[in-house]
Amino acid sequence: MAQQRDGLRDGLPHGHGSRHQEKHRTNRVGWLRAAVLGANDGIVSTASLLVGVAAAEAEHGAIMVAGAAGLVAGAMSMAAGEYVSVSSQADTEQADLARERQELVDDAAAELAELTGIYVHRGLDPALAREVALQLTRHDALGAHARDELGISEALAARPVQAALTSAVMFSIGAALPLVTASLLPASRIALGVSLTSLVFLGVLGGVSARAGGARLGTAILRVTLWGALAMAATALIGSLLGVSV
Repeated sequence: MAQQRDGLRDGLPHGHGSRHQEKHRTNRVGWLRAAVLGANDGIVSTASLLVGVAAAEAEHGAIMVAGAAGLVAGAMSMAAGEYVSVSSQADTEQADLARERQELVDDAAAELAELTGIYVHRGLDPALAREVALQLTRHDALGAHARDELGISEALAARPVQAALTSAVMFSIGAALPLVTASLLPASRIALGVSLTSLVFLGVLGGVSARAGGARLGTAILRVTLWGALAMAATALIGSLLGVSV
């Protein structure tokens, strides 16, 4: 009973503090964003390309060549775009960290006061805020400022290579789905068949990404399928009106 009372003093049953583990999804943000973006773009862009070319009444071989070219070009474009954009983010983070490192050397007292002010703003009383700032500064001054002043953390740090590879691979997988579908259908049925199956693929992608990120299932599915349908409808309209490959 004594142990149970001791455990309940902090509002928790005895022993739960050491065994309690929370599972958060924040550490998935970097690769999950790149994966969802890559797969979604692969399905939508390749399906739209196939539908547009099919609507122009092109031959089956021409449709497949266009789809394959779209897969390769799109995967390379996604990899390059992700690498460049995330590298720019990483460069900005490193520049901010270098500036913060120099400021800690030049005026440590001002940086301590700044950190204290951050904790006061978050709800700590000034004395406690200063004590927290002092202890965190002694432990890892740059890490404390990176996290609490700049908003840079290990979980959310920019990773250009990871983003590029994830986007390229997921784009290729996404693009392969409508491409394989088109290969199994006659030219006259590609537009309708690819459109319908791609909407199913997008719905599944939306559901998987929602589950992985802890988002609402219905909202995620509706979001990706709606934009995919609009993209395919637009290219089908252009292909049928112009009668040329889109």
